[in-house]
Amino acid sequence: MQYQSQAVAKPYFIAAIGLFVGQILFGLIMGLQYVIGDFLFPAIPFNVARMVHTNLLIVWLLFGFMGAAYYMVPEESETELFSPKLALLMFWIFLVAGALTIVGYLAVPYATLAAMTGNDLLPTMGREFLEQPLITKVGIVIVALAFLFNISMTLLKGRKTAISLVLLLGLWGLAVFFLFSFYNPSNLVLDKYYWWWVVHLWVEGVWELILGALLAFVLIKVTGVDREVIEKWLYVIIAMTLITGIIGTGHHYYWIGAPEYWQWFGSVFSALEPIPFFMMTVFAFNMVNRRRREHPNKAATLWALGTGVMSFLGAGVWGFLHTLAPVNFYTHGSQITAAHGHMAFYGAYVLVVLTIISYAMPILRGRAANPEKGQVMEMWSFWLMTVAMVFITLFLTAAGILQVWLQRATDTPLPFMAVQEKIALFYWLREFTGLVFLIGLVVYVLSFFAKGETKAA
Repeated sequence: MQYQSQAVAKPYFIAAIGLFVGQILFGLIMGLQYVIGDFLFPAIPFNVARMVHTNLLIVWLLFGFMGAAYYMVPEESETELFSPKLALLMFWIFLVAGALTIVGYLAVPYATLAAMTGNDLLPTMGREFLEQPLITKVGIVIVALAFLFNISMTLLKGRKTAISLVLLLGLWGLAVFFLFSFYNPSNLVLDKYYWWWVVHLWVEGVWELILGALLAFVLIKVTGVDREVIEKWLYVIIAMTLITGIIGTGHHYYWIGAPEYWQWFGSVFSALEPIPFFMMTVFAFNMVNRRRREHPNKAATLWALGTGVMSFLGAGVWGFLHTLAPVNFYTHGSQITAAHGHMAFYGAYVLVVLTIISYAMPILRGRAANPEKGQVMEMWSFWLMTVAMVFITLFLTAAGILQVWLQRATDTPLPFMAVQEKIALFYWLREFTGLVFLIGLVVYVLSFFAKGETKAA
């Protein structure tokens, strides 16, 4: 059954994809700046392009999560959303605040932006991923609290399912851990210690609960497998996620001045982190193999299976490659880190948001699935983006291995820039595959405009 208030998810999904396109464009600008140092300088310096690229990633994924929750929770709770008007108001506030922040990054020097936005009152700016001005951070908190109020009230008045409760736990965790972005101690070790409470405990903790809940919801819809079976899998996956993810934060504490025991805790529990991702892959394929119905949306099923596989490869395998302390001693902060980051974000979070959009957007437009031509385009976009991301990861991994070898694991280390020149070929290859990725994303967008016959929803 479809609920009228689920329609508020639509603008969130549209904004998410629009910002995703922006993120990729700035990624391509950065990629060129790696090999053509003065490309677009001084209009868009590298540090600004990097801020915009990473901030757009976070913001568009948050739009995707919010849209997914607004679509999913009414259906899971079997009741209309508590306040669709509040959801739409928060959408516009978040979109305008995000847009103004990006304009601020591009229009004025960062130090000037900090002075203009009251950073001297409560210094929170200048840290990677958390570069947002103080007023933007406050705005994010207001939007998040209104969103959580709306979702929580909907859940309280309706049916409570394991999937919606896991989603809510993840969303509340996201909001709570973001509060550490306001804590910016002058001691650098302490600063980094708590900075990871936002960055790590988001992407390797509470976001994984959101990932698991969204994947479970889509798999129930497209396979018809009993809810009890899927929920049992979900419980085991999130238990492993929380156990390994929380203590696994220690793999960021190896070399920042934290106590030595974190090298053991970080190594042991981080080595276990691929397990929940492997379980997610087995879970997705198992559910699809046991399906009781042939859902007309074949593309959504492909996105769901891709989420399991790519999150295991990116977050699991590539994370494990350099998570042990003796290995990380040489690799941290190298292009190997960038390789892991790209595939992990794509596999775990980009793909799950594209999965829920692929499933929900046709229904919101009054059809069970995109027309056949649209689904073929979606599948092409999946393979273009996924294969491109695999090669981006492989090229960055090759660059990282050479970087470590020439710059760190040798008796005669070369200067940083000398090494960058020697690995420039891999940056060019990464740029080419980035263009292929952009083409795949454009095909994904165009797939929703494909014409053709579909069954009525």
